[in-house]
Amino acid sequence: MAVARRILWIDDEVELFEPHLLFLRQRGYAVDTSTNGDDALALARGQSYDLVLLDEQMPGRRGLDVLGELRREVPHARVVMVTKSEEDRTMTEAIGRRVDDYLVKPVSPRQVLSVVTRLLQGDQMVQQRAAQDFAARFAQLSLMKDEAESWEHFFAIYDELVSWEIRLSEAGEKGLLDTVGALLGEVRREFGSYIGSVYPSWSAGTAADRPILSTDLVAEFVAPRVGGPLLFVVIDCLRLDQWRMIRPLLGREFDIEESLYCGILPTATPYARNAIFSGLFPDEIAAQRPGWWGTDEGSLNAFEDDLLRAQLRRLTGRDVPVTYEKVFSDADADDLVNRVRGGLRRDQVVAVVFNFIDLLTHGRSESAILMEAARDVAALRALTLQWFERSSAYRVLREAAASGITTVLTTDHGSIHCERPLTVYARRDATANLRYKFGADLRAETPAGVLAVSDERVLRVPVGRLATNYLLALEDYFFVYPTKLREYQARYRGSFLHGGISPEEMILPVAVLTPRTAAG
Repeated sequence: MAVARRILWIDDEVELFEPHLLFLRQRGYAVDTSTNGDDALALARGQSYDLVLLDEQMPGRRGLDVLGELRREVPHARVVMVTKSEEDRTMTEAIGRRVDDYLVKPVSPRQVLSVVTRLLQGDQMVQQRAAQDFAARFAQLSLMKDEAESWEHFFAIYDELVSWEIRLSEAGEKGLLDTVGALLGEVRREFGSYIGSVYPSWSAGTAADRPILSTDLVAEFVAPRVGGPLLFVVIDCLRLDQWRMIRPLLGREFDIEESLYCGILPTATPYARNAIFSGLFPDEIAAQRPGWWGTDEGSLNAFEDDLLRAQLRRLTGRDVPVTYEKVFSDADADDLVNRVRGGLRRDQVVAVVFNFIDLLTHGRSESAILMEAARDVAALRALTLQWFERSSAYRVLREAAASGITTVLTTDHGSIHCERPLTVYARRDATANLRYKFGADLRAETPAGVLAVSDERVLRVPVGRLATNYLLALEDYFFVYPTKLREYQARYRGSFLHGGISPEEMILPVAVLTPRTAAG
């Protein structure tokens, strides 16, 4: 039998609220009353309460004076201030002292019940509503998955499944989350087959219809807005669900126009981010700038500012001033904000790359602490939000909002939570990546888990050594070597990796943020 929720109502005229008390008790709440703060505090020391209704204007100690001691005696109780005052000052003071709601007398029994129900049973009601809504939608989602045959279909179902995953996770619906996870697994499998069939025509430019790709982002979203100050932010390795976690924060100060685009292959920084800044595929960059494209992937992103300037010149027909920043930590946040502010004041395009999420996903495999902190997808989302709230990225964006400057925000690729090892056989000169590999005589023990490519023109990567093959991992596979099988399995199972083919890595957000001050 469920234990009744307990309420303490503190009011010097509490006898006038007898109909309200009866109304609450009839609906299963246990309600105690007190006519002054001192007696109420004595009750609170001997009884745990779930919610306190607190009158502000009582003889002797004001309700707000009692509030601080109540918080110490019943720290988990929700507090609703009930007052005759409609003054903004009283309301502001009450909210500033962390009351959960505010009622102005006279109040009806139904008004009180509504507030009490929302505060004490709101989470349960949200959970029930989410479960009911998902159950009603499940058949249609299954049909969408079965009938997906175009990039628009895959974008739509992945977009909706991300929304359900976040909503059900926040509602605590673990059982239905498993159902969403199963649907996502099936979508991943179908998406991998689809990309294998259409990507050659996308990369060759021969497709009659294709999504916006990494190579199109600046032309579609940045160049049309050149002509005054513009902030262009790239958060490395930001999945769609991670973006959806930080979006509400930005919605306080920006009107947000969100779109989805498709990252190029491999879904890794040297290829995908260079494609964004240059508007070119990697083989085109290498042909135009042969000295820039070496064999060390770690140095391939050293020319992003020059690539962006060249692309904007090509698109606009003039030299566009660009300030470029690459941020690995928030240690020098004040200096960064000042440099960004200066660039925006000079009517420049200010491009800022934030690498924290990418560093987090890479470092997670090497750190037991990070592995535990981001142990699953929900934890990674929560960690992303915690970082962003205190990050220089948020500070820079708020600076743009305060100055009325439009921002284009995007990412270069996402990541996939990898659970299944896949053994590959390769020579010593093969690349070391866990979701994609280049090398001679590459072979996968489970061919269904990879997209195997033998022609570099499909991926549009620079021409490498003769007889080079390419393997891209599908779904949630990650590559292991037969000689280090147990070591790699133990080290990388459960890691967030990128470079392969999955909706999480390829279907990505791009948002135009218009400051509310400018939008009017």
